Amino acid sequence: MNKSDISGIRVGIGYDTHVFEEQRKLYLGGIFIPGSFGLKAHSDGDVLLHAIIDALLGASGLGDIGQLFPPSDEKYKDISSVTLLKHVIKKVQVNFKLINIDSVIICEKPKISAYAKDIQKNLETLTGALAASVKATTTEGMNDEGRGLCISAQAVVLLAKTL
Repeated sequence: MNKSDISGIRVGIGYDTHVFEEQRKLYLGGIFIPGSFGLKAHSDGDVLLHAIIDALLGASGLGDIGQLFPPSDEKYKDISSVTLLKHVIKKVQVNFKLINIDSVIICEKPKISAYAKDIQKNLETLTGALAASVKATTTEGMNDEGRGLCISAQAVVLLAKTL
């Protein structure tokens, strides 16, 4: 395989984490998760969408979420991460097709299994990805996620250059 064979392929990785905050709504992958807590953030704090946004931006060479949507800018205060994702998808689609998203949510609470299929379908709908994968894991009490203090997410995306 030579360089020209892979010049149209891009891979990006994203990561995000936020601590819990009472009296906020919790969103993961654009899906509302009922409960008495959400995530502390300038936006709605959807760690999964933030990780996906960073993966998309990295793969396409468009910077990172903090550069594009600075937390110091009040117009992004409490903004839906779905809105941010749609903006990024539009920018990425100028030159790339999103092939797939692989993601993992790391937390002790809430239990993700009840929402994973809905999150997966929502990611495919929002992004136009050919496939999306949503997995969840715990850290068995070993760190802040394991102690139930926060939620983290990681995402990897595969982009193909459009002609």
